[in-house]
Amino acid sequence: MAIDARVSRKAGAVALIAAAGVSLTSIPAAANGATARQPAAGVQAPTDPGTARLPSGLSALSWMVADADTGNVLAAKSPHRKLAPASTLKTLFAVTVLPKFSAGTVRRVSSADLAGVGAGSSVVGVRQGRRYSVGDLWRGVFLRSGNDAVHVLAAMNGGWRTTAEEMQETARKLGARDTTVKSPDGYDAPGQVSSAHDLTVFARAGLANEDFARYCATTRATFPGAGGATQIENTNRLLAGSHGMSRYPGIIGVKNGYTSKAGNTLIAAARRNGRTLLVTVLNPQSQAYNGVYKEAAALLDWGFRTAGTAQPVGTLHAVRATDDGAGPMRPVAAEVTEAEARGGSPGAPPSSSGRASPVSRRWAWVLCSPGGDRPAAAVDGGEGRRRPIGVMARP
Repeated sequence: MAIDARVSRKAGAVALIAAAGVSLTSIPAAANGATARQPAAGVQAPTDPGTARLPSGLSALSWMVADADTGNVLAAKSPHRKLAPASTLKTLFAVTVLPKFSAGTVRRVSSADLAGVGAGSSVVGVRQGRRYSVGDLWRGVFLRSGNDAVHVLAAMNGGWRTTAEEMQETARKLGARDTTVKSPDGYDAPGQVSSAHDLTVFARAGLANEDFARYCATTRATFPGAGGATQIENTNRLLAGSHGMSRYPGIIGVKNGYTSKAGNTLIAAARRNGRTLLVTVLNPQSQAYNGVYKEAAALLDWGFRTAGTAQPVGTLHAVRATDDGAGPMRPVAAEVTEAEARGGSPGAPPSSSGRASPVSRRWAWVLCSPGGDRPAAAVDGGEGRRRPIGVMARP
């Protein structure tokens, strides 16, 4: 399978995911109120003399521009406004479930696996009775936003309700307090909400995982179909350069979505000149064609002009760490492997249980003290070693 995404690997990345099956102490973020939140409503932007003005024509109910490397929030509008997230919630699903199963694990899909897929859901074409690798299913999730693939992975994870509960716990550990999970695929459900702040946190945590980074950067891939492998294309138009949108320069993902309640939603990440920015845009009101993509692109452009020159207006609630003094945490931008380019899948080979061995993954898990101010350690996924990574700093 040829993958149209090649970006450089960043050494020493630290994953912020609360992976089930991995023993983590509590993540010191906003759970204890240590970090000041941005105001829930209104626009917050730098007021430094000479700072570029925000783009005109922004119509989204909520949006955020953040530096993925530092966690600094460059500007935001109503970042904690609770809104329906649509399929951008799949970023939290992936952060929660992706580390659990090797990409090579194979699942024979049952009728129970596909039970409850919502009417009108986006699907990739998973069929009962067929066998799919976990890698196939994740490509279905990231590229086609397939709710059918989400249902199968959730079934592997112990069921729909269990997965929703685990996602809620992951959100809590990441300091994402605006999010209530009812439907892991992002399908509209009563009470299900998130925010531009929380979705940005989920994307930042996900990008620290090589497999997440690779999947969300994939433009085209093959997927098993009834008549053989079929070509699928990423529905993120900034990434694919489709439907009248040009591919955004430096784009590396992350996830788009739409439901009748949520409207159009998008988390986009791009990297230029060594800086990675995240933009989340929720429910533009302009009704313009490609409006969510145009507003996200305008905010990314503004962010790259402004980043490093203006005073941040806030910070994300994710944990930050210094890796052996080598600099701030940076998201992983995973390089496509030779095996994957030939049609293989990312990730380690499955264990006898079908779950990925924690020490076989190429990322590290943060092990931090409950107080958050004592030296922390990480388990290096490539070598299985425990080593200090410095002092955990509250944002």
